[in-house]
Order: sequence, then C-alpha cells, then structure tokens
Amino acid sequence: MALSPIEPITDDVEFGELTEEDVAPIPTRTYALNIETGEIGGIIDEESAIRQFIRKAILTARFRFLIYDDEYGCELEDLIGQDVPFELLQSEVPRVITDALIYDDRVDDVTNFDIKRESDKLYIAFTVVLTEGNEINEEVVV
Repeated sequence: MALSPIEPITDDVEFGELTEEDVAPIPTRTYALNIETGEIGGIIDEESAIRQFIRKAILTARFRFLIYDDEYGCELEDLIGQDVPFELLQSEVPRVITDALIYDDRVDDVTNFDIKRESDKLYIAFTVVLTEGNEINEEVVV
C-alpha cells in the first residue's frame, strides 16, 4: 500500500481492546549497581533487580536530583534528619517507604514494618508484596 495523497489509506486492521495475554510484561533486566561503592557492572534480572530498585529508591533522596522525576526517591532522610520522637518515626517511616515503592508497577503493597533505633542508626525491616504474588523481605539501615 502506497502512502500518497492520491490513494486513500484503508483501515484493514480492526482495533479491539487489549487483553492481559496481548500485553507482554516489561522486562526487569538492568545493570547491577554496587550501592556501597557506586560501581556498575554486570546485568541482573527478576528478584535481584527488584531488590536493587527497592534499596536504591529508599536511599535516594526525593526531589534532590534532577535526573529523577518527582515520583522517584524517598523522603526518609529528611524525616530522620529531624529530632522527632520514635513514635512519630514508627508512623511516618512506613508511609514514606511505601510512597517511594508503590508507584512501581511490580509493587502491590508494602507491609510488616519492624523499626528499631539503636544509637544513631535506624533499622527498618519490611515486606514488599509484588503484583505477581511473591513477597520480598528487605532490611534497610539508615
């Protein structure tokens, strides 16, 4: 079929609604990032890629880096930098971590928070429920 102003374009294709079978899942392959050293090397996929996303999203300050949109990152650093009572941390930490992770299509829910404060460190354990039904238990120290 030629595309010219002389010949009209015909609609040979019928467009219907997409079903779940028509939509391929987005691959989770990404570069492996060593968060402690900042080195990039190798390729990771599946659960390793999701774990890396979880850790990086929580440890990246939201609204601070122009390379990320306003949905990426976490406001945990701002919360911990203030001298707030532990009771407030117990209510706000789950909110800011859930907010940092829930926008990702692979994450369905963030639950089972266990927060402990020891000297100047905050230990946070939680469960990330994926849309596939799997659960990932994760711990973060800030």
